[in-house]
Amino acid sequence: MPSSDTAPKIVTACVLIIGNEILSGRTQDANLAFLAQGLNEAGIRLREARVIPDDHDVIVSTVNEVRHGFDYVFTTGGIGPTHDDITAQCMADAFGVALIVHPEARRLLESHYPPGHLNEARLRMAMVPEGAALLPNPISRAPGFQIGNVYVLPGVPSIMQGIFEQLKYRLIGGDKVLSRSVSCQLAEGTLAEDLGELQERYPDVEIGSYPYFRRGDFGVTLVLRGTDRERLAAATDELKELVRNLGGDPQEGLSEG
Repeated sequence: MPSSDTAPKIVTACVLIIGNEILSGRTQDANLAFLAQGLNEAGIRLREARVIPDDHDVIVSTVNEVRHGFDYVFTTGGIGPTHDDITAQCMADAFGVALIVHPEARRLLESHYPPGHLNEARLRMAMVPEGAALLPNPISRAPGFQIGNVYVLPGVPSIMQGIFEQLKYRLIGGDKVLSRSVSCQLAEGTLAEDLGELQERYPDVEIGSYPYFRRGDFGVTLVLRGTDRERLAAATDELKELVRNLGGDPQEGLSEG
C-alpha cells in the first residue's frame, strides 16, 4: 500500500437536490448522474447526495452542515421566478448576509427580455446573497451563483448543465479516480469470501460488486476504483485470477477512467 506521504489528494463534494416535486415523484431528478460524472472528471469525489424539500429551515440547516463537511457543495433547484423558489433567500440566511438584486444579473435579464417584460417575478432571478459571484448561464441568461464553497444551480437539466460546463474548469480537484471492471458468470455468493480477502489486501482500491440479469443470462460485474494506476492494475490481475480459480471466465471492461 502507498505510504502516507504519497497518499492521494482527496477533494470531496456534496450535492443537494432541492424540490418538493422531486420528493413527491412528480419530477424525476436528471441532474445527479451528470454532476457525479463531471465532478469525477475534475478529480472531485462526490461523497454524498441528498434530496430535500422547499423548506426554509431544512435548506438553511442542511447547507450550513454540508458546507463545513465537504470541499464543494452543489445545489440544484429553487432559483426560478415563482413564490416557491426560495433557495437564494435560504443561502443568504445560511451565510448571514442580505439578499440583493445583483446589478449585473439585472442587466443580463434586461437584455434577455423585451423592454417592459422584466416584471417583479422575473426580477427574483437576479436576487443573490450579498457578496456572491455570478455563474454565467449560456442558455437563458438567468445566472446561478457561488457563495463560499456553495455553487447554486437551477433545476432545469439543460440550463444546469450549461452553467456547470462553464464553471467546472474553475474547480480544483485532487487525484483523479481511475476504474477497471471485470465481469463473469458467477454468483456473488460464490465470490464473496475471496473478494473480501482481496479487498483487505488492497484497502486503497475500492471494489464494488454489481449483479446483472439480462436476456436469460446472469452474472456479476466487479468494478475497481483507485488513484494509483499500478495498484489498480495489480488488484485487477489478482481479481481475474480469483475468478478463474472459481471456475469463471473473467471479461475485463474496455474503458478506464
